[in-house]
Amino acid sequence: MQPRRVKRILIGAFAGCAVLADAGAAAAQAAASNEQVAISTPPAGATAWVADHSFGAALPDPATAGAGAVAAFFASLDHSRTERLLADYPLVVGNLDGAPLALRYRANRIAITAERDRARARAADRTLDATTRAVATARANDTDHLLADGRQILAFDPRGRGLVSEVFGDLATAQRVAVLVPGSDADLGHFDQAADPLRSPAGMARALLAEEHAQAPGTRTAVIAWTGYVTPSGLGPDAVTSRLAAIAAPRLQRLLAGLSATTHPDAPPTLLCHSYGSVVCGTAAPALKGGPTTDLVVFGSPGMGVDTAAELGSGVQVWASRNPTDWIGNVPYLEVGGLGHGSDPTAPGFGAMDVSSAGANGHTGYLADGTASRHNFAAIALGHYGDVTHPTPER
Repeated sequence: MQPRRVKRILIGAFAGCAVLADAGAAAAQAAASNEQVAISTPPAGATAWVADHSFGAALPDPATAGAGAVAAFFASLDHSRTERLLADYPLVVGNLDGAPLALRYRANRIAITAERDRARARAADRTLDATTRAVATARANDTDHLLADGRQILAFDPRGRGLVSEVFGDLATAQRVAVLVPGSDADLGHFDQAADPLRSPAGMARALLAEEHAQAPGTRTAVIAWTGYVTPSGLGPDAVTSRLAAIAAPRLQRLLAGLSATTHPDAPPTLLCHSYGSVVCGTAAPALKGGPTTDLVVFGSPGMGVDTAAELGSGVQVWASRNPTDWIGNVPYLEVGGLGHGSDPTAPGFGAMDVSSAGANGHTGYLADGTASRHNFAAIALGHYGDVTHPTPER
């Protein structure tokens, strides 16, 4: 049998298992989804930034400069030069890990305003077809919401479906930091959903922060909703391969390096990785070594690309949760010819700490109020490991 045909059959098998669990809407998604174009290059404007020698010294290359070097560069600037970079290169400054947090928030506000205005102009352009204008209207609305008072946008990239990361809490002074890594269909248009907030990264981050405040009101906490990579769309080919995760992992590693240079929590940021996001975290995990152990929580996971937690290295402590109504449990936990994501992280032989999700329903209900998973995820992020509950044998 032809290798491509084998691959198509296996993709269908993986998607089909999920479809049986999640019925018609998932089937439509699987049929319509296409492979996504991943963003692996530096932000827009980086080429002009690197070519700009008007400061008398080379600007740090966004593609190669480490977070420490970036932090040192900005610390060397006076106010006027900082303001000039902010005005000329907001997309670079706003996405440069290691740059001062407050400066990134300001830069991204400038970049988001420009994208909103561009989208509004396209939406009003009667020379464009109706579909193009509708897409522009949606983009204008999505970006306008990010400009509300008090929002702290840590990263913004308008390319493709749009990438956005937001901080909840005071990241500069936080004693405990958590990074929420979402799965499929997370992008600018689905970043913050009012109707069903727990289906969106921003909604999950708000829920986690609220639970942390409830459990430890005296602890300064911050949660980052990180949609810093191109996620799979629906249940198509990208959902069953690690291609997008392999491109996302270095971006997640750069985020963490930037946080190390610009924040000072009591422990490394906790990673909370939902669905395909756990594939991203599994791919990034081996590089998280040489320092204190990072807590890595996976929930609704299709696998982490390995057979055991030991393969992820000694730099992470893996915690895993899946509720019995989550359709992801019906997806084959295996890897065949590059398809699939390895063993079930909640299986006893995997080596993760199994975390109770009592009360949670479906694939996106883990951070619903009153669930054991919401309580446990916050306890782990706070370092209150003795408060974490584990599944009963009947689960």
